[in-house]
Amino acid sequence: MQSLDPTVASILDKTTTNTPPNPSSSSSSEDEDTLISLLENDTHALSSFREQRLQQLHTELSRAKEMRNQEYGIYSEIKDEKILMDIITTKTTTGSSKEGWAVVHFFKDGFERCGVMDGGLENLAPKHFDTRFLRINVENAPFLVTKLKIQVLPCVLAFVNGISVDRIVGFEGLGYSEDSFTVRDLEARLIRAGVLVRAKTIGDGGMPKSLRHVKKEEKQHDSEDDDWD
Repeated sequence: MQSLDPTVASILDKTTTNTPPNPSSSSSSEDEDTLISLLENDTHALSSFREQRLQQLHTELSRAKEMRNQEYGIYSEIKDEKILMDIITTKTTTGSSKEGWAVVHFFKDGFERCGVMDGGLENLAPKHFDTRFLRINVENAPFLVTKLKIQVLPCVLAFVNGISVDRIVGFEGLGYSEDSFTVRDLEARLIRAGVLVRAKTIGDGGMPKSLRHVKKEEKQHDSEDDDWD
């Protein structure tokens, strides 16, 4: 993927962090005009350099809209494992990377920690529109559960062109303790795995809201979300 100018990247990231664009929204063009005006009013940049930034911003905004029209930028549930396999093995047709990046959460209803993981991934999805963020109930994916040897939930797998490049089991390796993590912790892990372009979370991103409830209840259900089968 083409390297973005830092100023262009900063403007794009602030937009997706604060108000993720909706391609069907009537305010979408107004948002784009606002972003472009920020660069046009950059009095510190040389004219030719400013034009280059404007062109890059316009290209990235167009690409973002196209990606979102293909259901990138949202956290969605897949209920058929065959469809999931098709998605994670399909390369993107937009942008210059031509890579298929996907983050898949294998979950089970009623598991508190799966709900926490949902909160973190739902927060990241609109910021990282180059990557598909998906979830599937383990009961709807018997073949993949067996093939990928999924035994502990939540389980999040990162895929590049259909190949698993990282696996997050529970909250292992995310935060400073085994019982909590921030959105930024999760983002950093997925960046290291190579399925996210760059850091886009401001601050630590906070803890997924449901985590507070889980921490109160986890003493009573210490092993509830371990082995599920």
